[in-house]
Amino acid sequence: MSTDIEQIKKKIIYRSNYRGTKEMDKLLGAFTSKYLDQLEHEDLNQLIKLLEIDDNNLYNFYNGLNTDVVFEDNKINNLFKNFKY
Repeated sequence: MSTDIEQIKKKIIYRSNYRGTKEMDKLLGAFTSKYLDQLEHEDLNQLIKLLEIDDNNLYNFYNGLNTDVVFEDNKINNLFKNFKY
Protein backbone atom coordinates (compact mmCIF):
# COMPACT_ATOMS: atom_id res chain seq x y z
CA MET A 1 0.00 0.00 0.00
CA SER A 2 2.79 2.40 0.89
CA THR A 3 4.37 1.82 -2.53
CA ASP A 4 1.10 2.69 -4.26
CA ILE A 5 0.84 5.97 -2.35
CA GLU A 6 4.45 6.83 -3.20
CA GLN A 7 3.74 6.17 -6.90
CA ILE A 8 0.65 8.38 -6.74
CA LYS A 9 2.68 11.13 -5.08
CA LYS A 10 5.36 10.92 -7.78
CA LYS A 11 2.71 11.27 -10.49
CA ILE A 12 1.17 14.24 -8.68
CA ILE A 13 4.56 15.95 -8.38
CA TYR A 14 5.21 15.44 -12.09
CA ARG A 15 1.75 16.64 -13.15
CA SER A 16 1.95 19.73 -10.98
CA ASN A 17 5.39 20.77 -12.26
CA TYR A 18 4.88 20.14 -15.99
CA ARG A 19 1.58 21.80 -16.83
CA GLY A 20 2.17 23.69 -20.04
CA THR A 21 2.48 27.22 -18.70
CA LYS A 22 5.35 28.36 -16.50
CA GLU A 23 3.00 30.28 -14.21
CA MET A 24 0.97 27.19 -13.39
CA ASP A 25 4.11 25.03 -13.16
CA LYS A 26 5.43 27.30 -10.43
CA LEU A 27 2.11 27.81 -8.65
CA LEU A 28 1.03 24.17 -8.59
CA GLY A 29 4.58 22.97 -7.97
CA ALA A 30 4.85 25.17 -4.87
CA PHE A 31 1.36 24.18 -3.71
CA THR A 32 2.12 20.49 -4.09
CA SER A 33 5.50 20.79 -2.37
CA LYS A 34 3.91 22.48 0.61
CA TYR A 35 0.96 20.12 1.17
CA LEU A 36 1.70 16.75 -0.44
CA ASP A 37 3.16 15.00 2.60
CA GLN A 38 0.32 16.24 4.83
CA LEU A 39 -2.48 14.79 2.69
CA GLU A 40 -4.43 11.62 3.31
CA HIS A 41 -5.44 9.16 0.58
CA GLU A 42 -8.82 10.82 -0.15
CA ASP A 43 -7.10 14.22 -0.35
CA LEU A 44 -4.68 12.82 -2.92
CA ASN A 45 -7.64 11.77 -5.06
CA GLN A 46 -9.06 15.28 -4.83
CA LEU A 47 -5.67 16.72 -5.80
CA ILE A 48 -5.54 14.45 -8.85
CA LYS A 49 -8.96 15.76 -9.91
CA LEU A 50 -7.74 19.33 -9.46
CA LEU A 51 -4.69 18.63 -11.62
CA GLU A 52 -6.90 17.29 -14.42
CA ILE A 53 -8.42 20.76 -14.89
CA ASP A 54 -6.88 22.93 -17.60
CA ASP A 55 -4.47 25.74 -16.69
CA ASN A 56 -6.77 28.58 -17.71
CA ASN A 57 -9.62 27.47 -15.46
CA LEU A 58 -7.22 26.75 -12.58
CA TYR A 59 -5.66 30.19 -12.95
CA ASN A 60 -9.09 31.83 -13.00
CA PHE A 61 -10.26 29.85 -9.97
CA TYR A 62 -7.12 30.76 -8.02
CA ASN A 63 -7.60 34.44 -8.84
CA GLY A 64 -11.35 34.50 -8.15
CA LEU A 65 -12.36 34.93 -11.79
CA ASN A 66 -15.16 33.15 -13.69
CA THR A 67 -14.43 29.60 -14.80
CA ASP A 68 -15.92 27.13 -17.28
CA VAL A 69 -15.62 24.41 -14.63
CA VAL A 70 -17.62 24.01 -11.43
CA PHE A 71 -15.20 23.53 -8.55
CA GLU A 72 -16.37 21.37 -5.64
CA ASP A 73 -16.21 22.74 -2.13
CA ASN A 74 -13.59 20.37 -0.71
CA LYS A 75 -10.39 20.50 1.30
CA ILE A 76 -7.97 20.56 -1.65
CA ASN A 77 -9.82 23.20 -3.63
CA ASN A 78 -10.05 25.38 -0.53
CA LEU A 79 -6.35 24.92 0.22
CA PHE A 80 -5.47 25.82 -3.37
CA LYS A 81 -7.79 28.84 -3.45
CA ASN A 82 -6.24 30.21 -0.24
CA PHE A 83 -2.64 29.26 -1.04
CA LYS A 84 -0.26 32.23 -1.01
CA TYR A 85 2.53 31.79 -3.53
